[in-house]
Amino acid sequence: MTTTPARLERPEIRRTTLLTQSLAITRRNLIHIKRMPEMLLDVTIQPVMFVLLFAFVFGGSIAISGGDPREYREWLMAGIMGQTIAFASFIVAVGLTADIDKGIVDRLRSLPIHPAAVLVGRSISSLLHSSIGIVIMSLTGLAIGWRIHDGIARAALAYLLLLAWGFAMIWVGILVGATMRSVEAVNGLMFATMFPVTFLANTFAPAENMPTLLRIFAEWNPISSLVLAVRELWGTPLPPAEHELALPLQHPVISTIVWTVVITGVMAPLALRAFKRRTDV
Repeated sequence: MTTTPARLERPEIRRTTLLTQSLAITRRNLIHIKRMPEMLLDVTIQPVMFVLLFAFVFGGSIAISGGDPREYREWLMAGIMGQTIAFASFIVAVGLTADIDKGIVDRLRSLPIHPAAVLVGRSISSLLHSSIGIVIMSLTGLAIGWRIHDGIARAALAYLLLLAWGFAMIWVGILVGATMRSVEAVNGLMFATMFPVTFLANTFAPAENMPTLLRIFAEWNPISSLVLAVRELWGTPLPPAEHELALPLQHPVISTIVWTVVITGVMAPLALRAFKRRTDV
């Protein structure tokens, strides 16, 4: 007597939304970080090192207002956070390029999911990754004397501006990650661009002391608007301006919002087109 083998039932494919698919990919990226905790070094050890290095090693040589080192420590925190959230572009560019090279993006796109789910999931996980650094730097800043002086509501707005800026930088990272052909190329390009851009601003030293051309570039640098907006919202003591500030620095909060919208509006279509061209076969 022969027995009929049990029939394998095909699992039911349930229709899911873009949000559900994106969150699933975000979870996949976070699990990747959990299994490789060294990926958190750039948002854990590095921010603490930067805060302590600039506050105690360079802080004594950079005069802010009356020259009190404690004033520089408070003044410094917005600059460090602005630089860290700008590096969200670095994180997403490296991660996206690695996934494309390893064929992970092709495998994900072969599934019945929305084409944008890969990018949305990568964006959410990268923003969460950068937010860890913001939290750790805030705790480190509190330990060295940094304080918020203008209330919780304005402080929350400052953090929202940082996250919005991180969102705009993510599209820059997607464009770079979809264009470059290797992680090494991404590292070279991002180091050659992001570090000068974040240092040629009012992040770590007042722009007033820079040569004229560098000062003009620093004042029109979008990161300067972000950093000054965060300092104003936190109530950080600011040195008196020795000359009339450039227009973006006269209204830093509004300027930061405008810069965020413009960068996102320009970079997002370019990034989506580059990603589609790179992954379509």
